[in-house]
Amino acid sequence: MSMTRTLAKDVSQENRDDHPVVQHLQRQVANAFVLYANYKHYHWQTFGPLFRSLHLMFDDFAKDVLTTIDELAERVRMIGPDVQHVQLKQMQDAANVQSAAPGQSVREMIEEADANLLVVIKDMREGAKAADDNNDPGTVDLFSKTVQIHEKHEWFLRELLKKKDQLVG
Repeated sequence: MSMTRTLAKDVSQENRDDHPVVQHLQRQVANAFVLYANYKHYHWQTFGPLFRSLHLMFDDFAKDVLTTIDELAERVRMIGPDVQHVQLKQMQDAANVQSAAPGQSVREMIEEADANLLVVIKDMREGAKAADDNNDPGTVDLFSKTVQIHEKHEWFLRELLKKKDQLVG
């Protein structure tokens, strides 16, 4: 019996709310919810000459990030406690990205989305390092796959912002 407990402790994570890997995962669940809501906001609020392209792009971004929420939340449950932030207000408070501001120009929406993605990418990379430092290859893999989604989105937004183009003004 004690051998089983020893193996279980070796295989499982610390299973504490304050464990750095669990904290990163909890924050990324919250970030994903905020990003999803933001992308839908931008999708609905887009206007101007690039309306159709941006409208479709933000909807695609929303779909992409929505698929990550369940994977992140289930990973929390696999290695740790319950997902802490299940109410929308709690999600916003736990996230380190901001909800979309109202009344923005298209350029401001794109800039805000890009800034949020840079925060998520940096934090997710730090989370992958924390997972690696704590011998958690499953979380490293999840962060590795998920960060690539955000990196691709950030690349698209960065390209839109590259020139002081009047089309996204």
